[in-house]
Amino acid sequence: MAPQGNRRITDVDTLKAFGHPLRTRLYRALYNARSATASQLADQVDEAVSLVSYHLRKLADHGLIEEAESQGKDGRERWWQPASDGISYRHEDFKDAPEKVAVHTSVTRLLLEQRIELYRAFLDAMSAWREEWVTASFSSEYMAHLTPAELTALDEELDAVLGKYKRRGEAAVAAGDTEGREKVAVHLYGFPFRG
Repeated sequence: MAPQGNRRITDVDTLKAFGHPLRTRLYRALYNARSATASQLADQVDEAVSLVSYHLRKLADHGLIEEAESQGKDGRERWWQPASDGISYRHEDFKDAPEKVAVHTSVTRLLLEQRIELYRAFLDAMSAWREEWVTASFSSEYMAHLTPAELTALDEELDAVLGKYKRRGEAAVAAGDTEGREKVAVHLYGFPFRG
């Protein structure tokens, strides 16, 4: 069982390791599965098992994932799990050097592109989802005049609400209540702009 709580990345080497496109996809797939083997993840990301194993070891070298208890009959299979309940990183931890700022920006852009692709895939396949899922899905944009302190408070409140629903869903699945449940992605961004 992965430790509870979010792992905040504060060193540039770990952020660089996480910021590889295949590694971010593997981390997301492993996070959703909660535990998996390299072969299972290779099927999900459509890559060779040897390449996936290499990138999983790199994530493990930086403490982002860890070995999990074996769940298969084949004791030779290596099972992996996230090493924490999530990953975060903040600009404030990387602002002291141009190279660190560049890495932070690059990883953030990579994740943004992957999130956009995930949403595009939903839009492209919308007709394959039951109507209740299409109706329940949402895309919203809010504009507000806030101070930095208010934006921080908003982030904390949204995190608390999303955390409540995440824990509720995890508890239901753990209790065997999987009927009608799907993985749901919620992407939020809060940032200042002019114009």
